[in-house]
Amino acid sequence: MFRTTKSETVYRGILFDVLREEVEGRGSRFVRELVVHPGAVAVVPVLDDGRLVLVKQYRHAAGEWLVEVPAGTIEDESPEECARRELEEEAGYRADELKKLAEFYLAPGYSTELLHVFTAWKLKRTSSRMVEDEQISVFEVGLAEVFEMVLSGRIRDAKTIASLLLFKQVYGTG
Repeated sequence: MFRTTKSETVYRGILFDVLREEVEGRGSRFVRELVVHPGAVAVVPVLDDGRLVLVKQYRHAAGEWLVEVPAGTIEDESPEECARRELEEEAGYRADELKKLAEFYLAPGYSTELLHVFTAWKLKRTSSRMVEDEQISVFEVGLAEVFEMVLSGRIRDAKTIASLLLFKQVYGTG
């Protein structure tokens, strides 16, 4: 077991903080840098005909437009409340039924970010309410085509790929 002997916040940001920690264990001392993140959600929205709702949005860190499931950072809310908010903000849908699929760490080697994955059913169209730093377009796609997009490299976002694989495993081919 490892033990933290010193912890210092070296960066306090809008989306996350960074800690520098001194850790000891098994006779050694070392330094770890941690991204402290409030957690996030990803939503696989399913239309009544079985098609999925995806978004295409510009991601500054990647420097390109990425195809993704609606997703976002948990604010002062539960993961389910965040999933409902993000679905409406990014995709312009409300879900009468939301089911949790899984939760997992995105990069546990350096980050505390825990992703909660949901499916959204019985969707009702609203208008999207994007925040000012988002550029998003919304489209619908069949499950078979989604996996063609993954295999061809048109979907390259890890949370989206994992969420879609979980959905397919739990709900089949739709």
